[in-house]
Amino acid sequence: MFGSHIIVVDLGFGDAGKGATVDWLCAPESGFEVAAVVRFNGGAQAAHNVIADGRHHTFAQFGSGTFAGVPTLLSRHMLVEPIALAAEARRLAALGVRDPLSLLRIDGRALLTTPIHIAANRAREDARGRARHGSCGRGIGETAGYALAHTAPTVSDCLRPRVLRRKLRALAAYYGPLIASSEHRYEPIDDLVDMYGEFAAAVPIVGDDQLARFARRGTVVFEGAQGVLLDEWRGFHPHTTWSTVEPRNAHAMLAEIGARGYVLGVTRTYQTRHGPGPFPTEDPGLVLPEPHNAAGRYQGEFRLGHLDTVLLRYAIEVSGGVDGLAVNHLDAPGRRYAATGYTVDGAAWDRVSAGRRRDLDHQRELTRLLSRAEPVLAEMPDDPVPWLARTLGVPVALTADGPGRRHRTRTTYPVAA
Repeated sequence: MFGSHIIVVDLGFGDAGKGATVDWLCAPESGFEVAAVVRFNGGAQAAHNVIADGRHHTFAQFGSGTFAGVPTLLSRHMLVEPIALAAEARRLAALGVRDPLSLLRIDGRALLTTPIHIAANRAREDARGRARHGSCGRGIGETAGYALAHTAPTVSDCLRPRVLRRKLRALAAYYGPLIASSEHRYEPIDDLVDMYGEFAAAVPIVGDDQLARFARRGTVVFEGAQGVLLDEWRGFHPHTTWSTVEPRNAHAMLAEIGARGYVLGVTRTYQTRHGPGPFPTEDPGLVLPEPHNAAGRYQGEFRLGHLDTVLLRYAIEVSGGVDGLAVNHLDAPGRRYAATGYTVDGAAWDRVSAGRRRDLDHQRELTRLLSRAEPVLAEMPDDPVPWLARTLGVPVALTADGPGRRHRTRTTYPVAA
């Protein structure tokens, strides 16, 4: 069970417990001797809750192994927001983490998310009104979208003030009309250049050899953000993130150093979703404790529903398969039912077709289909773990019946029990 390196992915819409899973993998008591946590997608919109040693922190850009003293590598696939990163470092220091920035390594090729991107993101989402797609309001989509057609600012530009100033001015000019008609603003360009210069002096900006260095020291844990059902190409458009959530980027980075990874798919025993978008098993009558997730101005409501094995199988398929499951929230009351199929316009469905990657027309059709789907619910056994292994065809490697490290148990539930 598990390989030399571990890739942690969320098989839902996010919030399945990736942070707590990574924290346990990095803790000394797990025995994995983790050398680094690598963030391989997303940006400052991540919200990975970890409770350990009497401390609670919602990890955004720092890896969730930070409480265990494990370094973080923000890879070239990350969207780095230095101002939020500095604020997160201060919060971690207040919790007793010594010199948090010394635990960071940042790939210079990573895109830079700026207050200009954030203002544009919020202005665009505000303008959509009731037709909002769902957003964290952290500038992620604008950062990724702008870079597709323009020479975008990167982390390495923080070392080159003249280059950075030119790119920021171009960025501000591009988004000027959108932002001007909104309530949102950002700091003067020269102030941003100065702040980013201080950032570059405070953290090591590295190249593509850093991953190999960490891998030579021990296990590397790749920590995904968001959930596979929000993937930019595999999620249900337009309610998706601008990020490749499924593990191909982690696999590619490992292949570059001649290594392979064990994919650990994370799920709750029920489904959750922040904001708008299809959610076939949503049940407004389902009341479950949720101390760390709430409605947000841009994210929208935090929604609850029954476990959905149809979407879990879809997420596993588009991830290229997973090697094991981490099943969290086994202590949640009222998690009795799971969808084993749907009824759509009177027809029975037990599978969602994956289609071809990058086929957004197919993904929009799936959005329309899932918006009409009525779940066929079955009662789960009192112990759902063996049932999940059989139903999904994936062994369960880790379970959790609470939020802390002591609540996690390494298991060996096989596919055929």
